[in-house]
Amino acid sequence: MANKNKRDYYEVLGVEKNAAEDQIKKAYRKLAAKYHPDVNHEADAEDKFKEINEAYEVLSDADKRARYDQFGFAGVDPNFAPGGGGDPFGAGFGGFSGFGDLGDIFGDFFGGGSTRTRSANRPLRGENVVVQVEVTFEEAAFGTQKEINVSRVETCDQCGGSGAAEGSQPETCPQCHGSGQVRTTQSFMGMTMQSTAPCPTCQGKGKLIKNPCTRCKGKGRIKRARKLKVDIPAGIDAGQSVRLSNQGNAGANGGPNGDLMVAVRIKPHELFTREGSNVYCEMPISFCQAACGGDIEVPTLDGKVRYNVPEGTQTGTTFRLKGKGIPYVGYKNRGDQYVTVVVETPTRLTKEQKDLLHQFETATAYSAQPKKKSFFEKLKRNFE
Repeated sequence: MANKNKRDYYEVLGVEKNAAEDQIKKAYRKLAAKYHPDVNHEADAEDKFKEINEAYEVLSDADKRARYDQFGFAGVDPNFAPGGGGDPFGAGFGGFSGFGDLGDIFGDFFGGGSTRTRSANRPLRGENVVVQVEVTFEEAAFGTQKEINVSRVETCDQCGGSGAAEGSQPETCPQCHGSGQVRTTQSFMGMTMQSTAPCPTCQGKGKLIKNPCTRCKGKGRIKRARKLKVDIPAGIDAGQSVRLSNQGNAGANGGPNGDLMVAVRIKPHELFTREGSNVYCEMPISFCQAACGGDIEVPTLDGKVRYNVPEGTQTGTTFRLKGKGIPYVGYKNRGDQYVTVVVETPTRLTKEQKDLLHQFETATAYSAQPKKKSFFEKLKRNFE
């Protein structure tokens, strides 16, 4: 279900719904430059930057924009999967059974005729194909190239998509004369109406193949497995996809191919997690390091770096390593890394070690523990 708090994508970019592609791109660049986290340090700048990128990702893609214009946020939801250009919410009037083609009946009743009759053999775009590829945390951060296995429908290379054997051609159906539809007369509520139905001779194809191709069995298309290489851009996040245009299923009747959508899955990392372009990790430090301070080695995506922990550091303290995060897709700039320190309490101490710690406790009293001192002062005021 779409988030009710989401703003309309056109509103986010400040453009009209009929805005041209270059207007959308210009608006995006202007807003992205304004709210980029490295430039704008306002509290909500990063959220706005993400919102702007989400809006542009949809409106800059003709297919996604069309679905968004028709169905709103549901049209670009990952769970929304209309097939290859059909009506995702059913077949409309044409989907009803028992009364013939009601869409055509009502069209004829009002003088509109049947649109299906006129376009029985129109070129149809092939369906999109979706595959998944798994990458490591580092590969997602810095980009990589992957070889993927794709099973897709392709035009038969033996008959060129005609479905007919070599040296022959499909013939126009003599019953429907190539339209794929035949007109029938029905009585409905005391009225005589005309409707159209798929031609029974050619099954609605408008043509007959008397000598079918031996490879595709007259279908004109065959299913094949292919190995393709796909470039995974630096900064891509889990759930995002890479589109390879015209690499999906072959179209019908000379229509264009669909696209190949490569959905990215990222393997969990042992040390790091991410939110957007920022990287997070927890790092244990010793009691002595926390109390006295000093240099520690911190792991990053670029290798280990040194960081000076100030004395008196407490568990839960988070420090920032600027520019050590993940690149923004399409940019050289990177997010940051946030390291949260966890002071590790020693375990399995010897008697001698415990005695030394007790001596330390006695020697410091409250002078080195302001939080403990404050707590017991409040306790005394409230209970004594």
